[in-house]
Amino acid sequence: MQTHLTAPSYPNVAMVQADDYSQQTIERAVRRVFAELEISPELFRDKNVLVKPNLLMRRRPEEATTTHPQVMRAVILRLQEMGAKQVVIADSPGGLYTPAQLRSIYSACGMQQVAEETGALLNLETGSARIPARDPKMCTEFNLIDPVRQADVIVSVGKLKTHCMTGLSGGVKNLFGCIPGLQKPQLHYRYQNRDDFCSMLVDLAQTVAPVLTVMDAVESMEGDGPSGGTIRHTGCLIACTDPFCLDLFLCDLIAMKHSQVPTVQQSIARGLCPSLAEELVLINPDSLPTRIPDFRHPQSKTVDFSGNVPGFLRPLVRQAARALSPKPVVDPQQCIGCGRCSESCPSQVIRIEQGKARIRYKHCIRCYCCHEMCPVKAIHIRGRV
Repeated sequence: MQTHLTAPSYPNVAMVQADDYSQQTIERAVRRVFAELEISPELFRDKNVLVKPNLLMRRRPEEATTTHPQVMRAVILRLQEMGAKQVVIADSPGGLYTPAQLRSIYSACGMQQVAEETGALLNLETGSARIPARDPKMCTEFNLIDPVRQADVIVSVGKLKTHCMTGLSGGVKNLFGCIPGLQKPQLHYRYQNRDDFCSMLVDLAQTVAPVLTVMDAVESMEGDGPSGGTIRHTGCLIACTDPFCLDLFLCDLIAMKHSQVPTVQQSIARGLCPSLAEELVLINPDSLPTRIPDFRHPQSKTVDFSGNVPGFLRPLVRQAARALSPKPVVDPQQCIGCGRCSESCPSQVIRIEQGKARIRYKHCIRCYCCHEMCPVKAIHIRGRV
């Protein structure tokens, strides 16, 4: 008897034009991606829906660091039209996870106004609990914030950005905000190797399992993202029911090699997405460009030659590679001594001395959390190779 193997079927990716953040433009674009992906109202009817934005830090919407409130507003309105019983806005930004911190970030990022206009609930509860990971390869359990655990379904609404550690801040990386506050640096410290850390992120994405991921790519961030890069107009919304397939497409869109985005590499290896973006079905009714060849990438490229040397020498080679890797550098003229970098440092190698941040590089793990969380962009990535 001959057995015929069926190739796996992957969900479609939809990409529609959105030239600006006007209410009319974004509402139309959101309706179109829902229609192009044939999202059924049954997915949300009479359910508690969590909408998870990217609220990395206290930044104004026009700085392109966080999900734009107009995109959040339009997604929430569409979910309500589809019969959602209750919509909750929740995220665990970088730094402290407290009601006061959440209120401050919601207000600055425009989420407070979105909640007032739509009737969605803003999560101010800071509880969390551990749950087993789903089909893990790296991390067997996760401590997730309560609104994630309590939701019937989850919709992730991210922001297209580069990322100094993971290469891409897309659908998978956005779900790191399901981990409470300062427990995120603990995971950075536990998984100091970039590939291990990204494998953990894939485990997390499988566990959270959003039913839809919408990417705000009207104004994106290139260069040294996710907070210190520059704004790049890309003029579209992109969506998929699967964050792994979405990230594969985003990787190709901004002309990144898979080796630059370990979450994509991991997803391909696990069979969560195809090996090439060309194998995905792209719904692109506006015939938008599917590759931006000059999209600027982060300077923090990993240096690791350990795969080509004998096993007993690899620890020494990795130590040397870390010394050669780009490092975070504090600009004393810009530093305001707020301590956010020290608070977010997994290795606790940053001290505030005489009102300025000082980094002890000997034990720096090159996670770039300090660069990511600096509110005044005073920490830059400087390469040595």
